[in-house]
Amino acid sequence: MRGVDNQQEGMFSYVSPEKRVPADHPLRPIRKMLDEILKEMSPQFAKLYSDVGRPSIAPERLFRSLLLQIFYSVRSERMLIEQLQYNLLFRWFVGMEMDEAVWNHAVYSKNRERLLKEEVAESFFQRVLDRARPFMSDEHFTVDGTLIEARASQKSFRPKDGTGQLPGLGGDVDFKGEKRKNETHESSTDPDARLWTKSRGSQAKLSYMGHVLMENRNGLLLQTFLSEANGRAERDAALLMAEALPPGKRVTTGGDKAYDTQEFVRELRGMNITPHVAQNTSHRRSAVDERTTRHAGYEVSPRKRKRGEQSFGWMKMEGMLRKVKLRGIEKVGWLFTFTGAADNLSRSRNLMARA
Repeated sequence: MRGVDNQQEGMFSYVSPEKRVPADHPLRPIRKMLDEILKEMSPQFAKLYSDVGRPSIAPERLFRSLLLQIFYSVRSERMLIEQLQYNLLFRWFVGMEMDEAVWNHAVYSKNRERLLKEEVAESFFQRVLDRARPFMSDEHFTVDGTLIEARASQKSFRPKDGTGQLPGLGGDVDFKGEKRKNETHESSTDPDARLWTKSRGSQAKLSYMGHVLMENRNGLLLQTFLSEANGRAERDAALLMAEALPPGKRVTTGGDKAYDTQEFVRELRGMNITPHVAQNTSHRRSAVDERTTRHAGYEVSPRKRKRGEQSFGWMKMEGMLRKVKLRGIEKVGWLFTFTGAADNLSRSRNLMARA
């Protein structure tokens, strides 16, 4: 018998969002860990707000909603607010009641600015990492870097002295035949971005460079770092992150061929770190000799290195870091660290489920 298409505009519901979310939903263990972390960070949040004035959006809710943007690739605050209007899963994760009014997207963006601080993101990152300690290696690590395209167009890359052709109708600029370098040019919309290319022959884009230090057992990120894009950035950032490794124990650190230089290998060995970087023998002699390559562990490191690439892939596609929507090295650095924490949070949930 065919059912009747009754349409009812008004209704009462006695089922809370908590009961509507399945008990085995993958966001449940993340929400549990997140609530513990945010409770620990409450004193830090209190220092960011005044004791008087009109109440703002709770920082705990801002953090949960920012994580939802990453996990579900919601590309704008306006779309996130739209989802919060009718998506009960989103409402439950953020901590909103079914009938609670949703914020205006402009108000949400303004409140979010208060949390765009590197120390806040780093504090969150370290607390996520503390919960993943049982699944981490303390002997074998990998460093890697990736280009992150800035939110700036090629048209905005103009001479610093104000010379050059003025934009035409529609903002078009003809820079054909013009030699453009980071030393003489900069972006008018994002001065911190640098014109750089991923490899010889590929297109140069205004970019930043993100770096990570990863442990090899489960691919958890131990450190994140954002820098300007240049030829030494990967090696300099790797040495900076390697200095934070616990002293007194010999460890290994892997990397791709870009790290195979005499200076980098020498610096690592001076830190009591065995360099498991890939050998670069193209028209040159590798800095990594048989003292390292003769051991069986050297062959394992390149296979583990792909996990760093997997993290970059997740952060760019799911976390929307392929082309960032923020500008300035401080804000982009915050987003890079926060997205790295989200990746660790997701991996920790899977590892805890299998434990």
